[in-house]
Amino acid sequence: MSQRAVVSATLVDVAKAAGVSLATASRVLSGSPRKVREDLRESVVRAAHELNYTANAQAQAMARGRTDVVGLIVHDIADPYFSSIAAGVMRSAEENQLIVTMSSTMRRPEREIQYLSALRGQRARAVVLAGSRVTDRGLVERLSAELEKFQAIGGRVALVSQPRLQVDTVVLENRAGARSLAGALHERGYRRFAVLAGPRNLVTARDRLTGFREGLTRVGAPLAPDHVIHGDFTRDGGYSAAEELLATRAEVDCVFAVNDVMAVGAMVALRDHGVRLPIEVGVAGFDDIATLRDVTPALTTVRVPLERLGATAVDLVLDEQQTDRPRVRRVRGEVVLRDSTPPRSVG
Repeated sequence: MSQRAVVSATLVDVAKAAGVSLATASRVLSGSPRKVREDLRESVVRAAHELNYTANAQAQAMARGRTDVVGLIVHDIADPYFSSIAAGVMRSAEENQLIVTMSSTMRRPEREIQYLSALRGQRARAVVLAGSRVTDRGLVERLSAELEKFQAIGGRVALVSQPRLQVDTVVLENRAGARSLAGALHERGYRRFAVLAGPRNLVTARDRLTGFREGLTRVGAPLAPDHVIHGDFTRDGGYSAAEELLATRAEVDCVFAVNDVMAVGAMVALRDHGVRLPIEVGVAGFDDIATLRDVTPALTTVRVPLERLGATAVDLVLDEQQTDRPRVRRVRGEVVLRDSTPPRSVG
């Protein structure tokens, strides 16, 4: 092999070695339908082989208008909620011979706009945005404008979120799931509830709080306003919110954290402060994260088919059927009662 072949050859190198124009070399190696004389074609193919030339598939795809890349934008890849959705996206993409490039906003909503703009510049075939919308109207409008630009060049978009933007959306029924959980816990004998409610500006957190409150109201056990503690949507956020709840000396027999990772943080905080779980206080979460099913006591929660959410989003971006309005695929959760909320006698 020549010294020249050791270095990655470019299309310019191939054209020069074959004695043809750059345009002719490109037509031969990109599979262009435009005719090239047979002797020139053979010369280009021979030169490419001798130089160990490898075509830049992404550049060729961009020249045709789009790549085979699906961009996945999540809020926090360290959160098992998002990593589970990502697993579904990647499995479906693999089945369809697509490449997934993933970005994490680190829970900064404005980063969604920046990542989406970058994916538009790279001519990504599609984008999946997984994560709750926020209540900031300005951010929503800016994201909507960027989505329109991406779609204008032929890109496809799907959300795993709330149906608040004019794109196809996979919707998790957060309010219904939390409402059902409240009823199930009441049936188990719990009467005095507190909620670790997550960030105030996060629609998912707000919907789960609203649904839980509705469920309690239906069974005649309204949630006291001072029994709602807001905090970050993380394990540490759950820990801090539980400590804040303990500081109020509120007499509760069940704590609902609006996601599983907050619930785990709350369980640790309660134990650290001498609360016997689940004898004195029951704890429930939401999502049924697979990696958290081995906590002790086993966590009562609302099971969500997270991988299916991601796979469904990919199905939507691959289905290019024209519709009059954005499509919505609704997915309901299932209440799973475990040892963290044992039956209570109602006295």
